[in-house]
Amino acid sequence: MERQHRGVVLLPQITFYEEKKFQGRCYNCSSDCADLHSYFSRCNSIRVESGVWVVYERPNYKGFQYVLCPGEYSDNQQWMAFSDSIKSCRAVKNVYGSSWRLRLYERPDFGGQMVECSDDCPSVFDTYKLREAYSCVVTDGAWVFFDLPNYRGHQFLLERGEYRQHGDWGASSPGVGSFRRITEF
Repeated sequence: MERQHRGVVLLPQITFYEEKKFQGRCYNCSSDCADLHSYFSRCNSIRVESGVWVVYERPNYKGFQYVLCPGEYSDNQQWMAFSDSIKSCRAVKNVYGSSWRLRLYERPDFGGQMVECSDDCPSVFDTYKLREAYSCVVTDGAWVFFDLPNYRGHQFLLERGEYRQHGDWGASSPGVGSFRRITEF
C-alpha cells in the first residue's frame, strides 16, 4: 500500500508515544499490527508521518476506533480518545481516490428507505431524516461514521464493501449521527 508523492514512494508511517507531547518510550510502525502491547504500555501522543491510520483500543482490531490523518497529536484528547489504551493499528486503504460514494439503509440487509451520499454529512438526521442506519454499502472511497452529529462520539471505519447490519462496522447500535470521507490531506 505504497503511495507516490513527487516520484518518491511513501510508505504508511505512524509513531506511538507513551507520554504526552511525544515523550517517553516510543514505537515506529509502518504496517498493520494486530497486537502492540509488547511495544508500549499506554499511548498519550501520536505522530502520523504518512498514510491514514485507524488505531484500536484493544488487540486484533477491536474496541473503540480512531481514524488519524497525517499530523501530530500531542495529547490523546486530540484524537477524541476515551482512554490511553491503543493495542492495534492498521493503515487505511482506498484513501487516494477522487470518488466517494455510499448508500445508507434504514433497515438491516439493505431494506427500507435508502439514501445515496457522496459528501461529508454533519447531521444524518437533519440532512436525510434518518435516525438510524442499520446497513450500508460503500462503493467508493473510505469513510468514518460517528455516532453523534458534528463528527463527535465513537468512530467507525468503513471501507469498500457491504455492511448488512450495523455490527458489521463495529457499532453496538444503529445510530449514525454524522459521517465524513477519509482523505489524506
